[in-house]
Amino acid sequence: MLVVGFPTGALQANCYLLAAGEGEPCVIVDPGQDAEEAVAQALRKHRLSPVAVLLTHGHFDHAFSVTPVCDGNDIPAWIHPDDRDMLSDPLKGVSRETASFFGGRLEMREPSEVRELADGVALDLAGMGLLVDHTPGHTGGSVMFRAGTEEGGRLVLSGDTLFAGSIGRTDLPGGDHAAMLDSLRHKVLPLPDDTVVLPGHGPSSTIGRERAGNPFLHGLDDDRPAAPRRGM
Repeated sequence: MLVVGFPTGALQANCYLLAAGEGEPCVIVDPGQDAEEAVAQALRKHRLSPVAVLLTHGHFDHAFSVTPVCDGNDIPAWIHPDDRDMLSDPLKGVSRETASFFGGRLEMREPSEVRELADGVALDLAGMGLLVDHTPGHTGGSVMFRAGTEEGGRLVLSGDTLFAGSIGRTDLPGGDHAAMLDSLRHKVLPLPDDTVVLPGHGPSSTIGRERAGNPFLHGLDDDRPAAPRRGM
């Protein structure tokens, strides 16, 4: 599997392109701020043909370029229905400070075609199988995408549910710390240790590394409470 990743925008949200290989169809995950040209360059460089955009959640730093990328390539966007409103109302999911930074205005619109994700659904896109895990906590509609097999390498695109050494914040509108702990306990910790984690911000990791060293995962598998996460 070919994975191309790069950070985008002021908040450095990771955008990824996944394909079976060079010159193949691909999916684009989380095209955030200023992602349109970077995506176009990656498509040209690797001779990829996009078939869909997948969104791990609706926050604008992950979805700001979804409409030009989708409509410019005549492809659909996939998002969980609980976060769909943010595609046309991006300030709905941000803090007051962030809204003030943009002067209370941040304009987006839905792509021409939007399809909705559901927990446990297996997507067959670009010749790849992708499994959807609904992981509310950071937002109500946060999801992770799992790909690969034991023989060919496993990976999870974790969005802002899991980072290297941390987790997504739960104090924004739509966040829920109890739901986050439940998602980590039931959707993240059961994954095999060799699963590569491609997060929404920061460097990659593995489930094994996070199980051993991520303080926000400690105690979850034996039901001891964890402290709330308040950073990015």
